[in-house]
Amino acid sequence: MSAIAASGNPARETRRLLILGAGLLATLAIIAIAAPLIAPHDPESVEVSRVLGAPNLSHPFGSDVLGRDVLSRVIFGLRASLLVSISAVAGSLIVAVPLGLAAGYFGRLTDSVISRALDLILVFPAMLLAIAFIAVLGPGSTVAAIAIAVIYLPILARVMRTATLIVSRNDYVAGARARGAGHLAVISGHVAPNALGPVVVQASVLSAFALQLEAGLSFLGLGTQPPTPSLGGMLADGREVLLQAPWVEIFPGLAIVVAVLGFTFLGEGLRRLLDPRGVAE
Repeated sequence: MSAIAASGNPARETRRLLILGAGLLATLAIIAIAAPLIAPHDPESVEVSRVLGAPNLSHPFGSDVLGRDVLSRVIFGLRASLLVSISAVAGSLIVAVPLGLAAGYFGRLTDSVISRALDLILVFPAMLLAIAFIAVLGPGSTVAAIAIAVIYLPILARVMRTATLIVSRNDYVAGARARGAGHLAVISGHVAPNALGPVVVQASVLSAFALQLEAGLSFLGLGTQPPTPSLGGMLADGREVLLQAPWVEIFPGLAIVVAVLGFTFLGEGLRRLLDPRGVAE
């Protein structure tokens, strides 16, 4: 029996992954955008009589150490986490794509200069580099997004460079050059459109890691700052009362898990669809 037959229909599996990932992320995005409309309570409103209150009809996710509604805080915290992670990866893409294109297309000195500069960023562990940025610029969601964007810049640029090298060897690129097309026309008309698939796949996968990194920074008090709710900050607030009121910790953790799964499923589906050669791996 062939591997394809053993693993089922690849096209159907790819479609399922894309639908599941896109569906999860679309649902979370709608919740985040409509947070002020669907949150049942003010996420910053303190209710002393409800301190560590158990889940009930009025507060389905219970209340935290200050009596704030956990459901409302999860909704707004999801909004902050998605905004930081998606904006960080998008910002990184804006810089990484032209750098990877230039390095892969022109090669030689251009490739050496760009690659060596990006290698300097890869020397530092992700969390250490993020903390260094925040130590210089100060804590906050904007600085966290900038730090995450810088961390993932060399990864995305390398994927773009590799894809560009592969595409540039194709006959249609050589044909365009032979017809007298300039570098800009060749890159914009032939190389970039065919090399973007792997970097889009990598960006969707990195979005999951970016969300986890943002949650980790907020957990340490370096990301989104109170009183703005954040999923990582909620985990930090609930760790002292985990046994007494587990709902304070469980629900923001589940929100992170669902968001990461959404990005992961979407990334795997896009990889099967756009990157069959596995350039992004």
